[in-house]
Amino acid sequence: MQDAIRPPRLADAIAGHIERMILEGVLRPGERLASERDLAEKLNVSRPSLREALDQLEKRGLLVSKRDGTTVAQFLAPLSVPLAELFRDKPRVTADYFEYRCFVEAQAAKLAALRATDLDRQTIEAIVERMRAAHALEDPYKEGETDVDLHLAVYEASHNVVLLHIMRVLAELLREGIFFNREKLYLRHGARPILLEQHLAIAGAVLSGDVDRAAQAADEHIRYTFNTVEEIRRDEERLEASLRRLERSDLISSRDGGPTVSVSGPSD
Repeated sequence: MQDAIRPPRLADAIAGHIERMILEGVLRPGERLASERDLAEKLNVSRPSLREALDQLEKRGLLVSKRDGTTVAQFLAPLSVPLAELFRDKPRVTADYFEYRCFVEAQAAKLAALRATDLDRQTIEAIVERMRAAHALEDPYKEGETDVDLHLAVYEASHNVVLLHIMRVLAELLREGIFFNREKLYLRHGARPILLEQHLAIAGAVLSGDVDRAAQAADEHIRYTFNTVEEIRRDEERLEASLRRLERSDLISSRDGGPTVSVSGPSD
């Protein structure tokens, strides 16, 4: 006699629904869920079933429950924290980071142009408005933040969950200044209007569904950003070299008409 087919338990169905929202990036690491009462009401389920579902997800490391509520776990931290320490202050990392971005950015923009939903487009349009406002205020910090937000919105609109979660890790490292200082980029003479134009081109192509233009605009933007960051780095190196020359008077003295290095030793 065959076993009867049993419908899935309600708690399992609730857990699966919330897990899918985390996987798709709808619920983001660190975000606080609504209260148990409100969440049960919105999902139209009983509080005991909801509580059991949340407990399942907490045991699997996807949620964290504390006295002040339940949040989506920072499940990317085990990857992002050691990467931050590994990448920090490594000269080759910035170049490798942009090389990687060249591989994925155009593809992400193409997928977003192809797959973006109306809700994705609304999100991108809202970020574009914030980007324009930050540009008008000449606020390099806000411009840098909307820069990251726009790229994340494009990754979300690509509807590739592997791409989304990997790029979220890199985006957090970027916010921490691991790869380069975004404020310096936006303070670079002549860079701000170019960066705005490039971001608007990416957004416009995604919003209009122009796959080829989206890929081209993303590629041009990443290459420009890398070249500008490299220019800033070289300028800073030249400035440091010039400043070292100013220290010359503290390091040498003139004896018998010729320069010698003045070295101070411990007193006898």
